[in-house]
Amino acid sequence: MAEAKTLKPAVLFLCTGNSCRSQMAEGLLRARFGDRFDAHSAGTSPHSLNRLAVAAMKEIGIDISTHTSKHIDTFNNVETALAVTVCDSARENCPHFPGAQRVVHHSFDDPPALAKNSATDEDALPHYRRVRDEIAAFVETIPSLIAATV
Repeated sequence: MAEAKTLKPAVLFLCTGNSCRSQMAEGLLRARFGDRFDAHSAGTSPHSLNRLAVAAMKEIGIDISTHTSKHIDTFNNVETALAVTVCDSARENCPHFPGAQRVVHHSFDDPPALAKNSATDEDALPHYRRVRDEIAAFVETIPSLIAATV
């Protein structure tokens, strides 16, 4: 007798560009809890993946270089256990997620904005590292946030 396949709960991270914060969150969740959750990310106005976000993630052994930016509409018909807005703009522009069992807002600083006056990548990377580490700490709370929805 074949066992029924159990679907993992989906988590969707949302920000404006789907280029940095939401991509880091997706990568971190896949790396830490990929056996328990399906991680996705999208943006309200997606543009290309941020190369310094890729570099900051690579420093901790997580490769997000093959991720692509996706529009939130890609997930219109996808049921998610949890939708997380990681910037204020996404929260304001996506007030309702029909497929989400629970929506949580946790705003993180925008590394590209913080680093805009940096003269070099080395000057800019500390901003990306700090936000990456803050997102990593938040990702550790995902199991309890999911458990609270059931």
